[in-house]
Amino acid sequence: MTTAFRRTLAVQAIALSCLILSATGRAQTAAATLADAPDPAIQNQSTPQATPQQQPNQQDQTKPTAPNLGDLGFTPQQTQANAQMQALLNKRTHMLKVHQTLGLLTAIPMAATLITGPQAKSKGHNGEPITEPTAGNLDFHIALGGVTTGMYWTTAYYSIFAPKVPGVQPKGAIRLHRALEYVHGPGMIITPLLGIEAYKQENAGEKVHGLASYHGTAAYVTAIAYGTAIIAVSWPIHLKFWEKE
Repeated sequence: MTTAFRRTLAVQAIALSCLILSATGRAQTAAATLADAPDPAIQNQSTPQATPQQQPNQQDQTKPTAPNLGDLGFTPQQTQANAQMQALLNKRTHMLKVHQTLGLLTAIPMAATLITGPQAKSKGHNGEPITEPTAGNLDFHIALGGVTTGMYWTTAYYSIFAPKVPGVQPKGAIRLHRALEYVHGPGMIITPLLGIEAYKQENAGEKVHGLASYHGTAAYVTAIAYGTAIIAVSWPIHLKFWEKE
């Protein structure tokens, strides 16, 4: 074997050794890299993910809020419920409802008293034979008048003593209703007094005379004013000509 051939073999052996060493180093580096890389499954478990609740809501932060009563200038004292005023309103509402109910019921004996009035007075004046009313007709008329008077003043009590709301003034049909009180109120005082005087004259066998002779007239005027006051505030009939602010 010649010297040149030996040298060629030596050079090839050295080159082969370098290739083997280079491949071995690359394999060790890749293995080390794979060993140091984290496991994807472990990484997913160990890394916390932000939930929808943990993520800030950008829309909620930028959404404008509606103004409250404080923003509108009301103080806390003004926005708190007034228990005393509410109790006053409740009592007034209750008493006026009773007033309305009793007022309608009072109209029944009042109308019956007017109907029985002619049977409770003597007939046959101006030269005709005088016919005195029977005791039954007279007593029945007086009883109806007494019931009417008692119910009327009971009805008035619930209106007079109902709590008043400060600063509230009646208007519209209520004004007419209140104005007519000055007609049928005195009428319910005068009419029974004149009726008592007329009854005394009848029992004495006298012709009804003087102020007692206006008993019937006073009764009719009182009943008309009372009926008009009811119509002014009763549904479905309302008198609109009194509408004033």
